[in-house]
Amino acid sequence: MAFLDAWKGFAITFATQFRKPFTQGYPQKGRQKVTAPRYHGRHQLNRWPDGLEKCVGCELCAWVCPSDAIYVEGGANTDQERYSPGERYGQVYQINYLRCIFCGLCIEACPTRALTMTNEFKLADTSRAKLIYTKEELLAPLLEGMEAPPHPRRLDDDERAYFTGLPDTGPDVRLPGRDLVA
Repeated sequence: MAFLDAWKGFAITFATQFRKPFTQGYPQKGRQKVTAPRYHGRHQLNRWPDGLEKCVGCELCAWVCPSDAIYVEGGANTDQERYSPGERYGQVYQINYLRCIFCGLCIEACPTRALTMTNEFKLADTSRAKLIYTKEELLAPLLEGMEAPPHPRRLDDDERAYFTGLPDTGPDVRLPGRDLVA
């Protein structure tokens, strides 16, 4: 009986030797993967509707990170150079993707929803230094109507609408069924 089981194993091995590999031609010919809406991919630092950064340099994301992958240095905003609406901003912001375990605790700890996770999953690179993302690489791009900081904040009709309004990038999918705009 063991003899027959061994031949079954050889038959499976023989059959798979001639099968076309599914990774052939990747990434040029490969199918694009579609991730789940709540997939934890690369991080992104978000902006307010006028282009100012949401990060206030509180360092809560760095404190809660279990793998110590996030480094933040806060800086003080001045009237001449304003990068965020508050008193402080994230002057230095780095995420080391060699350490990151993509747990999402950092986005839960962020009080201003400055840090979110995108669906981007292709993070492989040719050197270790390229996997340490800086603030410039993590910042969301400027959309139409946004101005690159530093500049004074541009309030809408009232201050409440400025802080509770969602950017034009779409609804906040982290809180389904809840409307944040009053």
